[in-house]
Amino acid sequence: MNIREASIADCEGIAKVHLESWRTTYAGLVSDSYLAGLTLEGRMRNRLWAFNNPHPDQITLVAEEANGRIIGFVDAGKSREPDWGYEAEVYAIYLLQEAQGQGHGRRLFAAARDMMKDRSYSSLMLWVLKDNPSLHFYTRLGGEVIASKEIQIGEQLLPESAIGWKSI
Repeated sequence: MNIREASIADCEGIAKVHLESWRTTYAGLVSDSYLAGLTLEGRMRNRLWAFNNPHPDQITLVAEEANGRIIGFVDAGKSREPDWGYEAEVYAIYLLQEAQGQGHGRRLFAAARDMMKDRSYSSLMLWVLKDNPSLHFYTRLGGEVIASKEIQIGEQLLPESAIGWKSI
């Protein structure tokens, strides 16, 4: 597996990972009707918009197989919650289900963390649905639950946890 900075040419591969990851990871957490309404075209539109309108200091990295197939991605940049004392934030990190449990997520997260550190950020946070099995992935990486809130996804209000690393 190779990790590299994404380009606009990667939008379709990233959108596919995003769509499939939502459908597998959030099945049983997010309503079936909401998940069924997600489309590749919608995810591609969102991805193109993100490439054309990046957050300050935002990075997008992709994890790809030797054949160039994208199996994961991470978006990170300046924290959207600076008053909480965390400078950087992972906005999104997703892997295809078949790529999970092989160390790819750890490597992808570490690459994003290291890029944020190289840009002089010293702390990091992210948000994860409280019932997402990946919550334990982040705590195993040394993150601590620092806050919670409810977010609306479709018609549902779902609990979300903030995970933080005071030092990266």
